[in-house]
Amino acid sequence: MKIQLVMGSAMALILATHTGTALAQSQDASATADTGAESGVGDIIVTAQRRKEKLQDVAVSATAFDANALADKAVVNLADLQNASPALSISDGGITQSINIRGIGLASNSPSVTAGVATYVDGLFQPPIVQANSFYDLASVEVLRGPQGTLVGSNSTGGAIFINTQNPQLFDGVGGYAMFGVGNYDSIQSEAALNLPVSDTFGFRAAGFYRRHDSYFKSVGPVDTKAGKLDEGGGRLTAMWDPGSFQAVAKVSFNDRDTGGYAYRPILGTPYEAYRVGDIRTLSFDTPVANREKAFQASLELKQELTSGIVLRTVTGYQHKRINALNDVDASAGPDGIAEDYFAGEKEYTQEINIISPTDGPFDWILGGYFQRNDIAIRILDDQGGFPTDIIGGNQRTTTGLFAQGNYELVPGLEAQLGARYSTYKATGYGDVTIGRDIPGFPPDGLAVASLAGRHKDSLATGKFALNWKVDPDNLLYALVARGYKPGGFNSPTSNFEKERVISYEAGWKSAFLNNRIRTQVSAFYNKYANFQFNVVEPSTGFAGVENISTVEIKGVEAQVQGRFGGFGFDANVAFVDSDLASVTFVNTRTFGGATLGPQCPAGVPSSPPICFDYTPFIQTTGGGPNLYAPRWTFGGGVEYEFLLGGEATLTPRLNYAYVGEQFTYIGYSPLSDRLNPRGLLSAIVTLQLNDNLKVEAWGTNLTNKDYITGQLNSNEFYGAPREYGIKLGVTF
Repeated sequence: MKIQLVMGSAMALILATHTGTALAQSQDASATADTGAESGVGDIIVTAQRRKEKLQDVAVSATAFDANALADKAVVNLADLQNASPALSISDGGITQSINIRGIGLASNSPSVTAGVATYVDGLFQPPIVQANSFYDLASVEVLRGPQGTLVGSNSTGGAIFINTQNPQLFDGVGGYAMFGVGNYDSIQSEAALNLPVSDTFGFRAAGFYRRHDSYFKSVGPVDTKAGKLDEGGGRLTAMWDPGSFQAVAKVSFNDRDTGGYAYRPILGTPYEAYRVGDIRTLSFDTPVANREKAFQASLELKQELTSGIVLRTVTGYQHKRINALNDVDASAGPDGIAEDYFAGEKEYTQEINIISPTDGPFDWILGGYFQRNDIAIRILDDQGGFPTDIIGGNQRTTTGLFAQGNYELVPGLEAQLGARYSTYKATGYGDVTIGRDIPGFPPDGLAVASLAGRHKDSLATGKFALNWKVDPDNLLYALVARGYKPGGFNSPTSNFEKERVISYEAGWKSAFLNNRIRTQVSAFYNKYANFQFNVVEPSTGFAGVENISTVEIKGVEAQVQGRFGGFGFDANVAFVDSDLASVTFVNTRTFGGATLGPQCPAGVPSSPPICFDYTPFIQTTGGGPNLYAPRWTFGGGVEYEFLLGGEATLTPRLNYAYVGEQFTYIGYSPLSDRLNPRGLLSAIVTLQLNDNLKVEAWGTNLTNKDYITGQLNSNEFYGAPREYGIKLGVTF
């Protein structure tokens, strides 16, 4: 039996169960909510700006969820957040997920490109690989929209996502929760946490989970596959010492995720579309695909409050992420038989230091410094009809930042905020692309046809200026201008691409009505986005590289509302994003099917892949279009009602709906091969709360069983899960 099953499932069975967790509202949680019916909508406390603040009082466009809200919205991993937060798009790209906010983030799966939406887990920046892990024992998730160029810095042109896990509780004694559930596709969900206070100042928290389900797909090809299954588990141990003015929190976690391989099919309008078999739930592979992702993370946060009220804070982190995969590149039993043995590994070391002033005067401030180093290794062995292409190399990246932010109350209720950050980035790489390994006529280790080596350095000053007006206790108006950037990089010793830059203008209004029973947040924004980075094929070499292809203008509006009237609660959100990517001339690779075709053939020489290829017929110029992964409309919401059954028992049905508009994934703008169609997904959960400690939940997602595409990789497309349903039993103690 796998260790994941032992830790997650056995823990759940021994401790008993719960999905949302009453214990999830610790006094140290990064987001908490008071959702009592008498007080209307509860306050959410966020820490993304290094202080505990009420979300409604923070002059930034954001959405935040505590553990119960995440469960209510059926958010179990990062991709599910797009069903609960406006203007957020998360598309499946296999190796990476393309996370974009307001149409800005990541549009390339090249390892040379860094993410434009900074994702953090317990204060540690996350590499773009191995991000599909399941959530468990969370305190909160915070989604900040727009450039976060001061406190977050580089890699935040689109925004930032903060995922915060639970800390030990020191004053409530031994306690915990556990959950166990089953559903269709032979799914099992189990999760548990145990809180162990050793004294009033020191305690532990242990949490683990295990989740599995069968594949949603039927395999009919010459090689049987379980692609699209899930077998995932992990655990986390947290220790906290809090003797008073000093606090130390240490966390160690691991995750092991096996999906059986990428479950994708050829895109219509690409060379292998003729080998699509059956409907979207039918796979026909001639490669025994596999995919295993592992992650380890360790962090240490230290905080010391001085007698002056100033807080000294440090966060030290280490991560190690790995992917081992065997891929059927053509996703079919086609004649070329393109197979890929893929490995990527990344180690990350981070250190952040903050000096944080108290907030009891008219002026408060934050000073900080940041260091990050990433060591990346890749090994990609392609076999196309018996002809090998090997891509072996890696790179090292170093990111630093010095930042400061000050807030000054000009007159009562009117605050000016000024933040600045100076960031540096340096990357060096090594390795080669070789062809013909072990083929007669080629060197034994293959012929080097391209270099992965290179160097790149850049830096930029970013930040923001804002005016925030607290009109009265229920209304906040703000206006800001912010600058963000994403580093550039290199493709080879002679080919570099420049950093992306964005200037954002935003105005917003946060309000409360009817004695806090309704809360609203509205914002409007305009972004000027320069040096858009995208993978394009360079005909002279035949290999894809990253170039700065265009500029983009993005503007839009967002609105959110939450309401609570006794047992009746609701929420809704909507975003309209209008983007315009300027005209681009490029080689349309959608017609290549992921094959290695070689460099441009000399004049008069016919195509003979992979020796050479004539790219001329495939060069096209677009007339412009929306930015990639930028749906024009996103909206959704939920409604629930709590019925009192007598005694402590309650019954709460909840219905959720989420709509993500059409989005393009490639600059060819073909409605057949480059577009993700719009989708609207309906989910529901019915909770029977028997008492303070025991609950039963029935749940269902994609209730209309909609077929939809979640993303694309080269000439293949991924699909969303079909209708799923099940039941969970939960206990807290």
